[in-house]
Amino acid sequence: MNEEEFDLIDELYFVQPYSYLKETLHWEDEKLLAILQGVVEKEWVKCFYSPDEEVFEKPDLLREGKNLFYLATKKGLLRHNTI
Repeated sequence: MNEEEFDLIDELYFVQPYSYLKETLHWEDEKLLAILQGVVEKEWVKCFYSPDEEVFEKPDLLREGKNLFYLATKKGLLRHNTI
């Protein structure tokens, strides 16, 4: 886990909207979406349409990532806390 992935997961102990991540981390959209894509592929983060409605199919984060919510998975939290 690199430093940016660590910082991102650090914000995802609770479901958070994309806008919160952008505002908190101060990253450009391109960077944030790319890092989100990577951690979703590693199954460290899962996506939601709303705080209560999980996305079960593989989302196109470049197209719809700004409209989603995110949460660290158990796998992601374990990795985050062992570094």
